[in-house]
Amino acid sequence: ATPVDFGDYHPLKPITVTDTKSRRGARKGSTSSSSSSSSSAAPDPLSSMLDGTDPLSMFAAASAAGAETERQKRREREEEAVGSDFEPWSAKRGEILARFTTTEKLSIGSQRELLNLSQQDYANRIEELNQSLKEAWASDQKVKALKIVIQCSKLLSDTSVIQFYPSKFVLITDILDTFGRLVYERIWTMCSDPRPLPESFSADDVNDTAKETCLNWFFKIASIRELIPRLYVEAAILKCNRFLNKSGIQETLPRLTAMIRGIGDPLVAAYARAYLCRVGMEVAPHLKDSLNRNFFDLLGTFRQIQGDSVQNQLVLQRVEIPEYLTLYSPAINWILQCIAYRAPEPLLTEMMERCKKLGNNALLLNSVMWAFRAEFVAARATDFITMIKDCDEAGFPKHLLFGSLGRSLACADPPEAERLPILNEAWKVITKVRSPQDYINCAEIWVEFTCRHFTKREVNTVLADIIKHMTPDRAFEDAYPQLQSVIRKILTYFHDFSVLFSMERFLPFLDMFQKDSVRVEVCRSIMEVFIKHQLEPTRDPVILNAMLHICKTMHDSVNALTLEDEKRSLALLINGFIRMVSFGRDFEQQLSFCVEARATFCNLEPVLVQLIHTVNQLAMETRRVMRGSHSRKTAAFVRACAAYSFITIPSLSSIFCRLSLYLLSGQVALANQCLSQADAFLKAAVSLLPEVPRSISVEGKLRPSEGFLLDFISNFLSTLLVVPDHPEHGVLYLVRGLLNMVQDYTWEDNGDAKLRVYINALPLLAAMSQEAYLYCIPRVDSNETLYGGDPKFLSEINKLCETLIGQVLDHLKALGRDESVRRQAALAFSLFGCLLAHGDLRNNKLNQLAVNLWNLSHKHGHCDTRASVRTLEFMKHQAQQPDMAHLSDTVQRLALQSRT
Repeated sequence: ATPVDFGDYHPLKPITVTDTKSRRGARKGSTSSSSSSSSSAAPDPLSSMLDGTDPLSMFAAASAAGAETERQKRREREEEAVGSDFEPWSAKRGEILARFTTTEKLSIGSQRELLNLSQQDYANRIEELNQSLKEAWASDQKVKALKIVIQCSKLLSDTSVIQFYPSKFVLITDILDTFGRLVYERIWTMCSDPRPLPESFSADDVNDTAKETCLNWFFKIASIRELIPRLYVEAAILKCNRFLNKSGIQETLPRLTAMIRGIGDPLVAAYARAYLCRVGMEVAPHLKDSLNRNFFDLLGTFRQIQGDSVQNQLVLQRVEIPEYLTLYSPAINWILQCIAYRAPEPLLTEMMERCKKLGNNALLLNSVMWAFRAEFVAARATDFITMIKDCDEAGFPKHLLFGSLGRSLACADPPEAERLPILNEAWKVITKVRSPQDYINCAEIWVEFTCRHFTKREVNTVLADIIKHMTPDRAFEDAYPQLQSVIRKILTYFHDFSVLFSMERFLPFLDMFQKDSVRVEVCRSIMEVFIKHQLEPTRDPVILNAMLHICKTMHDSVNALTLEDEKRSLALLINGFIRMVSFGRDFEQQLSFCVEARATFCNLEPVLVQLIHTVNQLAMETRRVMRGSHSRKTAAFVRACAAYSFITIPSLSSIFCRLSLYLLSGQVALANQCLSQADAFLKAAVSLLPEVPRSISVEGKLRPSEGFLLDFISNFLSTLLVVPDHPEHGVLYLVRGLLNMVQDYTWEDNGDAKLRVYINALPLLAAMSQEAYLYCIPRVDSNETLYGGDPKFLSEINKLCETLIGQVLDHLKALGRDESVRRQAALAFSLFGCLLAHGDLRNNKLNQLAVNLWNLSHKHGHCDTRASVRTLEFMKHQAQQPDMAHLSDTVQRLALQSRT
């Protein structure tokens, strides 16, 4: 032992004693060992706080380390998860099946019934195998299920109908996906006893039985003799490696990648790599090395395309090289999409450079533009154009490459200074494409770029070029979807319709839509955008002429077979256009437009109704603006508006629509001092009443018409107060005419509608007997002025009131005889309310009638008690008025009764 060196001593420094045993000092045969050790004295609390070894510091450090570990795990989970910004394989499935088709006969296996199948039969048979797989699995026939999967996987080595191979790949891998899911769920279930596995489980959480089952599956698959089925089936259950060990997937992916190198056919190998990348992205998207390795291996197979094996196969199947190369697109696009997902810029740049080293392989370049982020492609658009121009036209058509570039530029903007050169370079190639279908497929893509960055001049030039290419031999008939897409893209960026319709080639472009259903659909889309974005009324003749043409196209599509919903939809769009037309104070021009529109849209009733409303509004606006000036001219114009409505209304089929428009037009004419026109409208409405049916169709269901008729008559009665009598007719001739029509109308047998009309007419007659009417129309002399309270006029009103009241009382007696006491009570109380509100109860006879009606309504206890109580309270309140004291005596005579 050595003493402590006090020269180094410090009160805050721990005291250390060192014990050293030297090998040299040990005797031969000694059992002591040679070592060097140091032991610390009891730690000083102050020094431990300074060096971080005290309990609180250690706890804080442990917490910080735990938080950092949790953040690291969270980052790893985020890297391992594929987000919603990654387009899934399921989104591409339908497009591939629709694009890669064949009319050749297909076969599954060697059985006779599985030979010479059509494409649809083949797809149906594959779906049957998928169902057989599920049924075999459900019945615990695991071996049979595996045989089905192996049989289907073998089909992926067959390229005898090469054009169909991408679609075959989609159908077969559906079965592989089903198998992989069933195996994984089976092993997962075995691990769920006694409690389910967590989502982020490890191999340590898996029991031995599940591990043994999982290994058994891998051993069975390893015993498959043929390479392609062994590769595909193991890839299908790649996720099951999670049950065995943590690094299982990471170790398996490179091995399967290397196995693919043994596949001789480059097309088959490309799709095998696509499937491996697909399952790899599902289970371990963070393992980018495997994706990159598959891509680089794919690049190495391109030289095989020029080999004798592939060339002889293409000659045998009569497939040209450009068509053959497009078969690779779904596989390469998918692989590159997986690589490009959240990839750093340097990696994408490296991929682009590899393309250059391959001599600008057009197929690969096309996939790069499909798969890489649009922003990446747009920023380097000029470089991509240079690469496209260097490509061999014979191998892969340049218009397809420009189409892929256009898709990226539709989603992201290139540098502003490069936009016009880009468009010029692209269109030089596009306009030289001879096939109309290939031309429009590419042109349709670049229309969006043109609309997005340029003016109507450039767009008009593009439209002219499309018309030039698609008009010969009526090529447009096979390209309606693309032409519709062109219209949609233009409407997306051009909302100013004065600019849109000033394009010389826009309307000629619309003329290419010769098929009725397509033409109407295009017109509908234009109208929808117009209604949404045209915020201000317009009188621009360019817009009006074009929109009338478009609306007429929609209107002319209506025939006897058109559904009512379709008619309503079209009418709604046309009405939206009509409401946006305004000629300001040029009222005559506005009326002329309505006349033209009536002739153009005569088959759509809602449009005619809108036009009548528009003309009535025009008449009111004319009177307001022109008041006090040019009175004769104004009156003539208003009469012209009235004539328009009077001519148009009879063409409508809906009788209640006609009634309401007659009344509305009469009110407008009256407001404009056109008394003879108002009289004609109101007489027409009265003469139409007998034609009202007892039931009408409302939203496809038959409903009684009495409610609608009562509402109309009430509105009509309120108008009659201000309508002066005609000098050539008798007193109250319109009121009498209306009541006569009501008397002759065939009402419901068990209803009281007619008597309610009579009761509703009493307030009108009471108002007509006043010295000053409740309301009037400026510059129109009502009956209060014409008769001036003449006794003969009042006598006529009283006689009419007595007649109406007598009719109601007779009906009340009849109800009593028929024991319809509930209806009797309601009608009696209604008449009582009318007399209370509008009658002079100081008249003893009328007062007694009111009391009798009250008693009758309460006789059998069917009257609404709360309504009765409120009525009595109202009468007591009114009795406090100076000239209404007589109501106090009346209230004393009214008693509340309830049913006994």
